[in-house]
Amino acid sequence: DMIKSGFCRGILFKFIRKDIVEVIQLQPENNHCNCKLTVYACQPDEALLFRRYARPYGLELSLYEQPVSAENANLAAGSRCISICHTVPVTACILDKLRDVGVRHISTRSIGCDHIDIHYANKIGISVSNVRYSPDGVADYTLMLILMATRRVTYVLQHDIPYSGHRGRPGHDLSGLTVGVAGTGRIGQAVIHRLRGFGCRILAYDICQDSTLMPYLNYVDRDTLLSQSDILTLHMPATDATYHWIDRCSLAAMKRGSLLINTARGSLVDAYALIETLERGELGGAALDVLEGETDIQNCEQKRGVFRSGVLTRLREMPNVILTPHTAFYTEHAVEEMVENSIKNCWRYENQILSVQSLCQCEEQERFSCFDRQRHNRYKGGL
Repeated sequence: DMIKSGFCRGILFKFIRKDIVEVIQLQPENNHCNCKLTVYACQPDEALLFRRYARPYGLELSLYEQPVSAENANLAAGSRCISICHTVPVTACILDKLRDVGVRHISTRSIGCDHIDIHYANKIGISVSNVRYSPDGVADYTLMLILMATRRVTYVLQHDIPYSGHRGRPGHDLSGLTVGVAGTGRIGQAVIHRLRGFGCRILAYDICQDSTLMPYLNYVDRDTLLSQSDILTLHMPATDATYHWIDRCSLAAMKRGSLLINTARGSLVDAYALIETLERGELGGAALDVLEGETDIQNCEQKRGVFRSGVLTRLREMPNVILTPHTAFYTEHAVEEMVENSIKNCWRYENQILSVQSLCQCEEQERFSCFDRQRHNRYKGGL
């Protein structure tokens, strides 16, 4: 249909195998580099965007539906740059395979880079870059989860017959609650600005305090954040220092009956400790868009296998838990930005604008790189 309408003039399609979506040769325009870019885990909506944004750069695209792995690394032969998604860990084994076929730069279509062994990539001469996109989608989604959790929507949705007169359980007015925001980077700030309209009290914790936010909130220490927040929402990157930032000790320090919201990274929360706390009735509930170990579940589903996750099963059975499949970021605008910026990163590398060292230094990752490990270790609990 696109060819008939004339929008694909100058594009050559080559269907090689059923597992390859297509290979596209785009006629070079301004700033072209005549390079090849291999894209892994390319969804249909992303494929359309890659075609659109690659054209001005003269890129030859190889688009694949499957995520990168050691078995399919050879598909990147002839590409110095590849673009990947965040759902699959890129291990040393995969990196070695990619380097053997000539890959020298990886652009991940995500803000976080914790799924890539960046240290090893640098060691073998592969640079890594991430992308930035608007924080609005995640911030909006976070507010949605907060409202759903405070109004106990799951209790209402449990009943098959609407308008049956059963109202579930009474919720709470957000205006009378204290919301704690852990991490005041771009997404955390966007959440804070949205919360202002609800008239709630806002507390924040961050090792680097932003003075522009102080008229709207109070920065507090971690102990105060945990003990005084009726709702705690997490907006930190996944690093060694933030691993299990919410663990048994942290959960025990939280206000009884409070709610935990996580749209950041699953590794921030000790899932087993969270389940135990919920089962004891010490926590009012949780709304989780990310979950520890979610990558294993996703990979198994992609392979149509059977994955028995005790964590996932137990959380699904709890009426005060909301689970969504890491979709807070997923808006049309965000996907556009991810694709366009991934292409730009590869073009910059090919034009020697990027260095051989990784560029995964997004704002929040830089700011949490000096996380107070002593304070963190005080809350580290054993399994």
